[in-house]
Amino acid sequence: MAEQKRDNKLGLLLKKLLKERSLSMRKLSELTGIDTATISRIINGKRKAQPEHLQKFADYLGVPISELFIAAGFAVEEKKEIQQSDITMSVESIQKLLEASNLIDSEFSIASVERQLANYEQYAQTEEGKESILKSFGEKLKKIGSLGPFISQLKDMFERFRLNKGTPRELAIAGSALIYFIVSVDVIPDYIFPVGYIDDAMAIQLVANLLTIKQ
Repeated sequence: MAEQKRDNKLGLLLKKLLKERSLSMRKLSELTGIDTATISRIINGKRKAQPEHLQKFADYLGVPISELFIAAGFAVEEKKEIQQSDITMSVESIQKLLEASNLIDSEFSIASVERQLANYEQYAQTEEGKESILKSFGEKLKKIGSLGPFISQLKDMFERFRLNKGTPRELAIAGSALIYFIVSVDVIPDYIFPVGYIDDAMAIQLVANLLTIKQ
């Protein structure tokens, strides 16, 4: 019964948001890529929304992801600043938190972050990648607000990237961290609380170290 009430709460919120934005379920389906029948079942409390559904709803309806998580009945910790001690948490501790969240079943490792950065480094050197960074960085920053010390490092990297200050290799490395930050679904998806941005912070630290070595 409690679960049904939570689902109904999410359904009421989604109905309200759709009405305010003059959107139909079919149009929301087109925007998000989620089947109309699935959206209907979620709104009517016949299906529990998954985190990836909520992430897409938040993106296209322009609401904080935490608001939808709470309405859907997920346990959400208040967003807090990420401290240096969080960034240096042991891999084992992070993995335990992920397993406890019950929202992701993949194994976390520094190597997995490094592999993703290597992929993004290639993309950052393409015209599409550069355009994505310049267009999306400010929007993502505005969406999450200030989340701690790694943000200032990220802003510095963005300025260097925007002004083309550095060798092609350095710009590609900085670009990989910027893309990692912009993309919501990375090694640890950003919607997973409270560790959703830990891997972003770790990625930025890894890139900052590389850039320091090259200077």
